[in-house]
Amino acid sequence: MFNLIKTEGTARRGELVTPHGVVQTPAFMNVATCGAIKGAVSALDLKNIKCQVQLCNTYHLHLRPGDGNVRALGGLHRFTRWDGPILTDSGGFQVFSLAKLRNIKEEGVYFNSHIDGRKIFMGPEESMTIQSNLGSTIAMAFDECVENPSPYEYTRDSVARTTRWLKRCAAKLAELNRSPGTLNPEQMLFGINQGGTYHDLRTDHMKEIAELDLDGYAIGGLAVGEPTEVMYEIIETVEPFAPKNKIRYLMGVGTPVNILESVARGVDLFDCVMPSRNARHGQLFTWQGVRNINNAKYELDDAPIDPDCDCPVCRSFSRAYIRHLMKSGEMLGMRLAVLHNLYFYNNLMEIIRKELDNGTFHDFYAKYREILGTRI
Repeated sequence: MFNLIKTEGTARRGELVTPHGVVQTPAFMNVATCGAIKGAVSALDLKNIKCQVQLCNTYHLHLRPGDGNVRALGGLHRFTRWDGPILTDSGGFQVFSLAKLRNIKEEGVYFNSHIDGRKIFMGPEESMTIQSNLGSTIAMAFDECVENPSPYEYTRDSVARTTRWLKRCAAKLAELNRSPGTLNPEQMLFGINQGGTYHDLRTDHMKEIAELDLDGYAIGGLAVGEPTEVMYEIIETVEPFAPKNKIRYLMGVGTPVNILESVARGVDLFDCVMPSRNARHGQLFTWQGVRNINNAKYELDDAPIDPDCDCPVCRSFSRAYIRHLMKSGEMLGMRLAVLHNLYFYNNLMEIIRKELDNGTFHDFYAKYREILGTRI
């Protein structure tokens, strides 16, 4: 499933072979939580901005429009018109972050919908069934994401439960993939490493789940409030114990600098709502640093967002025009900003891959880790 092409230090260049196409890695997944990128961006738009993988969310799609309805309509690929790989998040993070009332049991989690308050139960088997109905390429295991910091004893017990849930996920997905009429009988399963910020729990958990020989391994429960340097330390701690021949996915990360730092530490796959969310508020990523297009100095600026960017937005529109749209509350302003930011992320990953191919990633990393986070 994963071919490791070459390495440069700890950084890895590879490709993930899936039933819906080959993903060149390192790669960034564009987050279409409810089946669309917020900011009026469709799956058809993603084709023009170098996107390789679309990420959708199990929890949100289960609530609306319902995974049964998505299945009846042919699955997420047909529903959204994206024909490449789709990863579905298990819903675990949303259960723990959005549900105001929840009760964690060995069988799963009882919680109230954040939309209308109705009572819902989700456990490993339910999460796998929902994701099978969605027909995604990659299903994420159902896990518990604890807050950072959490007490050591609670985190230890949570990790043990997450492992038990993972084994149930694997058994259920294998059953679903064998079932007649399943939308994607080759649906892949990624396990999630947990353990908070405790190094021993993290390494022990990665060793244990590595023995299950899953299709891929994610590092979860980071970028949720802990200092950035702590996140990097956890990645460095876990990396030696992650299977070398399987893809590594850092969930919910992050800024361009976070991505550079994490690629250098051996991560292959990323996702984050940051590029689209920040774009909707006028924060745009460029090769010179981060630009706030709402600033008054852009009122008469006829230059593109980024003179070094060849995205469809930078080829056609000025900073002044996009600022005007944002200030006027025009949807087009948000759409153009989101398209630019997503292109920037996808293009950044493409350039990282080329640098790894050429054996020059270290020089690229050393130069841009200081630039990309600078506020212009």
